[in-house]
Amino acid sequence: MRFVITGEWNRNRLLQTIVTLYSVYVGGLWVTNALLYFSKMGLTPSSVVSYYRGNEEQFLSPRSYPGMLEVAHFHLFAMGLLLLVLTHLMLFVPLRNGTKAWLIALPFLSAALDEGGGWLVRFAHPAFAWLKIAGFLSLQASLAALVLLSLWSVFAGSQRNYAGMAPAPGNEP
Repeated sequence: MRFVITGEWNRNRLLQTIVTLYSVYVGGLWVTNALLYFSKMGLTPSSVVSYYRGNEEQFLSPRSYPGMLEVAHFHLFAMGLLLLVLTHLMLFVPLRNGTKAWLIALPFLSAALDEGGGWLVRFAHPAFAWLKIAGFLSLQASLAALVLLSLWSVFAGSQRNYAGMAPAPGNEP
């Protein structure tokens, strides 16, 4: 917090290193998330339905309730922590509060759609496949946006625009 208040957010090399290394790990998650998704299904509703509800022609069994519950158990915990850290960094990005609110809410909503969409396809109706696809795409887009904005803010962002904070001494316009 001191780095934000004093205006050192984009001048502290250790903080830049931490955010950069964290971003590399999140980038790896982002890539593997896409690879896992596309190894199981595509961006067509039929591929999503086949994955969750099974497909006799492709010898795919429907996803089981215990199997989906086990995956959801880990995903809900891990995604919650990931999004907590990434959206926390948005508090310090020099953007309007309304923009920050969207950048914080959208990833959580996207993760819920991504996780819940599969459950709805499997146990409610195949038409929810579009929801699963939308959840996946919006989650990937929002994760990329959060990482890129965090990196931009740490390296190039000006703390003068940080809402609710006076410029640091010596940084007045």
